[in-house]
Amino acid sequence: MKYKRGDRVEVSDLGPGFLGSYYAGNIISTFGDEYIVQYRTLLENDSSGPLREFVKAEKIRPEPASVEVSSFLLGEMVDVYANDGWWTGRVISKIGESDYLVHFDSTNQDIMYPFTSIRVHQVWDAANGVWVYTRNP
Repeated sequence: MKYKRGDRVEVSDLGPGFLGSYYAGNIISTFGDEYIVQYRTLLENDSSGPLREFVKAEKIRPEPASVEVSSFLLGEMVDVYANDGWWTGRVISKIGESDYLVHFDSTNQDIMYPFTSIRVHQVWDAANGVWVYTRNP
């Protein structure tokens, strides 16, 4: 997929400790198969402003459309907003009215999050240019 200046995207980080995470940004410029992305939640090391970096096209996906739900299913794959990015996990328990215990395979951790920090997990099918979403746990 080709992106243009201003497109809202998410960038994957496969570095140690970041497997399964995506960070929101905007395309600033294009250079062949690389883009300059300005992140919306990450700052430069000196905190002088939003982080900008060159990113290869295969690490970029469009920002997913919002899928409205009133609750999450046990066993459902979800994305959780934490540490300035979206992390993929699986709901393992509902706690109270609006909190969920989410398991992360990448770290083997179970962490509780409020409903407002969780979104439906979707997979970007780059070959067909569409988001794929299934709620079956």
